[in-house]
Amino acid sequence: MRADAARRRQNIIEHAKHVFAERGGDVALEAVAAAGGVGIATLYRNFPSREDLVRAVVQDMVEQIIGAVERARTGLDADPSGAWKNLLSSLMSMKLGALTDGLALQACAARDLDSAPLAQVQQPALDALNNVLAELIRHRAVRGNLTALDVIVAVATITRPQVSPIRGAAPGVPEQLAEAYLHWSLGVS
Repeated sequence: MRADAARRRQNIIEHAKHVFAERGGDVALEAVAAAGGVGIATLYRNFPSREDLVRAVVQDMVEQIIGAVERARTGLDADPSGAWKNLLSSLMSMKLGALTDGLALQACAARDLDSAPLAQVQQPALDALNNVLAELIRHRAVRGNLTALDVIVAVATITRPQVSPIRGAAPGVPEQLAEAYLHWSLGVS
């Protein structure tokens, strides 16, 4: 793929994340194309179906999570608690909760979430996170019963956007919840 085509594809994915987060997974793909500054034909050349676009968005998030896990792994032996704090901070900054509504439609299409196509795309991130959690548990840096799915669900819950009046009334609550989760996760199980 040419460099300009790869940049255009990544641009569509980035804008799709924002549009799905703001308007939900059933938003018209024309809105995604417009947000990305491309025509609908360009979007469809890159992603022949909504499912292809959603899969690409999820794959991009998976790659970001794996990257965060790898960065945490590099400092784990020297400073396990610091590695966990940095990893959790990285995951929180991804605002996974903003995508829960937008991507939940795709997951709900399957009765068994483990067999859903998106579950298969997400598995490498869960595996990587479980592996680093095992090391963190071995170093006694986190609770012994913490799993990747626990962490992802907690992060998604904490970073889930609230309606504007609630955000305005209590703007610091997500950060407070993130700090409380960090403190809880460091506790003895």
